[in-house]
Amino acid sequence: MKTIQVQYFAILREQRGRSTETCATEADTAAELYAELKARHGFSLPAERLRVALNDEFAPWNARLREGDTLVFIPPVAGG
Repeated sequence: MKTIQVQYFAILREQRGRSTETCATEADTAAELYAELKARHGFSLPAERLRVALNDEFAPWNARLREGDTLVFIPPVAGG
């Protein structure tokens, strides 16, 4: 079990009802953690529509998570 800080933006923040949370998880990768959180919180976006940042740097979905990491799920941004 590891503790990960998760930050949410835009629609994910709205669906979660908060911008950050601390998660205790057995997930080994960002993809596994997003699947866990999507099931728990009912997120509507599929992982393919998001980017991931791990400890302030963009990372692949298969990036390994370690105790104390900070993970950000970044949804698409609408602009005009």
